[in-house]
Amino acid sequence: MRLAVVSDIHGNTEAFGAVLNDARISGVDAMVCLGDVIGYGPEPNEAISMVCADNIPAVIGNHELCIINRDYLSKFNPAAYRSMLITIDMLSDESINFINKLEPSLVNYGCRFVHGFPPESPTTYMFELDTKAILDAFGKYEERICFIGHTHSLRLIESDGKSIEHNILQRGKTQLYANKRYIINAGSVGQPRDGDNHAKYIIWDTSNDSIEAKYISYDIDSVVNKIIKAGFPEINARRLM
Repeated sequence: MRLAVVSDIHGNTEAFGAVLNDARISGVDAMVCLGDVIGYGPEPNEAISMVCADNIPAVIGNHELCIINRDYLSKFNPAAYRSMLITIDMLSDESINFINKLEPSLVNYGCRFVHGFPPESPTTYMFELDTKAILDAFGKYEERICFIGHTHSLRLIESDGKSIEHNILQRGKTQLYANKRYIINAGSVGQPRDGDNHAKYIIWDTSNDSIEAKYISYDIDSVVNKIIKAGFPEINARRLM
């Protein structure tokens, strides 16, 4: 099986459409979304509709959490806060219904999926935790592989049960090993923050137990213009360039 894992679409339908097209060309059998379909980007309803149209299972991200718990907005920096207020005004009833049904974690295909950090936090960043906390987290769930998002950067944590190793995921394939457990950050489709403006996602191939980090080009200028026209903070556009 070839499983595509996408995260942090952030209302960027040009990027998400390009990823969906590449996933089809790449022959994926299924896809899972790690949350933050909305926020920062100009088309939150359209992004949600694309997830629903392809029946893509999704977990809740911290931006969706703001819709359910408005108190969480206070945790956002000023630009993210303003972005969420604009996004909230944009959301349709159908989109809100979709968000209200999202769970903090999903277990499928023998893997765990969560936005922030396992076992089911939509708000914890992987870089916030020290080695002991990460090893403790591995002990709180059974699955060998957990896919996460939230940081907008492709990363991999590998554990043999006694120690951990952090790695940056490079473009292309990375071999996994049956005697190791992994926390794999799928990067960001619509708001990358790793110095490379391609849309990013991951394909996990169960036949050879490897993951492939995909870098996809799309019409960035179109998204930038939509962001500015919708009144979002300019930084949301600059981050895409």
